[in-house]
Amino acid sequence: MFSVAISSGAGIVAGAGVSVKGRVSVGHCFIRERVLGHKPALFMPVRRFCCGGTRIGLLEMGLTRMKTGMESVLRPIGKAGSIRASAAGDLEDNHSIKLKEKSSGTVLPYVGIACLGAILFGYHLGIVNGALEYLSQDLLITENAVLQGWVVSMLLAGATVGSFTGGALADKFGRTKTFKLDAIPLVVGAFLSTTAQSVQAMLIGRLLAGIGIGITSAVVPLYISEISPTEIRGALGSVNQLFICIGILAALVVGLPLSGNPIWWRSMFGIAIIPSILLALGMAISPESPRWLVQQGKFSEAENAVRILYGKERVAEVMHDLKAGGQGRTEQDAGWFDLFSKRYWKVVSVGAALFLFQQLAGINAVVYYSTSVFRSAGIASDAAASAFVGASNVLGTAVASSLMDRKGRKSLLLISFMGMAASMLLLSLSFTWKVLAPYSGTLAVLGTVLYVLSFSLGAGPVPALLLPEIFASRIRAKAVALSLGMHWISNFLIGLFFLSVVNKFGISIVYLGFSTVCLLAVLYIAGNVVETKGRSLEEIELALNPPL
Repeated sequence: MFSVAISSGAGIVAGAGVSVKGRVSVGHCFIRERVLGHKPALFMPVRRFCCGGTRIGLLEMGLTRMKTGMESVLRPIGKAGSIRASAAGDLEDNHSIKLKEKSSGTVLPYVGIACLGAILFGYHLGIVNGALEYLSQDLLITENAVLQGWVVSMLLAGATVGSFTGGALADKFGRTKTFKLDAIPLVVGAFLSTTAQSVQAMLIGRLLAGIGIGITSAVVPLYISEISPTEIRGALGSVNQLFICIGILAALVVGLPLSGNPIWWRSMFGIAIIPSILLALGMAISPESPRWLVQQGKFSEAENAVRILYGKERVAEVMHDLKAGGQGRTEQDAGWFDLFSKRYWKVVSVGAALFLFQQLAGINAVVYYSTSVFRSAGIASDAAASAFVGASNVLGTAVASSLMDRKGRKSLLLISFMGMAASMLLLSLSFTWKVLAPYSGTLAVLGTVLYVLSFSLGAGPVPALLLPEIFASRIRAKAVALSLGMHWISNFLIGLFFLSVVNKFGISIVYLGFSTVCLLAVLYIAGNVVETKGRSLEEIELALNPPL
């Protein structure tokens, strides 16, 4: 997810994403082979595809045989009884593809409804950036930097609670009902923020809004991943990131009247009520995740959901795949402690590690200092600087969406972090090398824009997409929630100590450190992150999390 820094006084807020891999440890891992018998041909789309009633062009190829469910996903290196996954953990390309009939189902409207949660995520993160100065005057906290910091940071505290809560709610009540429940803190939080006559009321409103966006941060990518067809899951999953960026830009645009109308900040918070209500109403007519329904043993309801999403022509095929891959049906629902078991810990720990990499890669610093950087290049308007950075992020995310199912998740992550490392190095040198002094302003702007573009190509959209893809169905919701919870915690801590580190070491040294972190992230991703493009969630699960 896109990270955005919101600064005033002591406050820095950022939202980000996570990327995880399956059961492949650093270096190599051994995964037990399970004889699953012969399996029908697997499917992989070619590049010509659309969603929602259009033809999906596919090429048919037959597999001669399959000894294991994992042989179709991980590259076997002849050893009886075990399969060695490479350090990169790359999944094999599909060897069989099947021609399909035109589908009468449609997914896009329901992805769009879910993305209202992504818009709210970005909007609540970005809104305080412009409104803080004016609400501080109205609530008489202009001279109190600590309270201003709490107004900013209370959203993070709520988001931490919400992200952990979201997974449990999604497992217990389902994805769509969780969205409807989530509308309560979103609406109430926005209302309290709008009508606040004291800083206490504002803090409560921000806390509730934070809980709301914490839940959406966990459930939106989960729901989109579970309802999207395999052949376009990458593109649709990255739409979540795109709408977060749109939410942030919307907050910027909505804040434009503030200079002429100081009390407009109340309307800015109130506007968030509208998409919150629309989210609840939209989810009332949206199908539940077929995978969650199968996991609960509600097969007739799952068939109906599949019929709506993919069309009646694919009901038998999709239900067969869901039942074949639904190992969660034969095991009890995973508890929180199961995430730390030997069976799943490698997956969860990689997710947490990549969250930390993304936070330590410097997105907060780049956005936080973007205004100063643009001023050094002669761009005095803060709004123009923010708009330029936001537009760069939207552009990069749109490009990433088009590449996700062609280039793959892992490739985009590697390109992204390498580009971020180079951009951070450029930013660091622009502040220190005397020979570059005449061009420092231009180089700093160039480094900032390149960094944001690089971030939006992979480090932003890919992690939230990859998370629900590689987690087993029985731990998916809780594992996503845990990973996002760790993100919010690290986000809060980095925001708390970031300025102190800059004051002590200087921004150039900090940028150089960020560049080093990005290079370490490249090495880590190359050795531990799996490629999942073109694979169904069930195929990935059987490969990376084989049944006991």
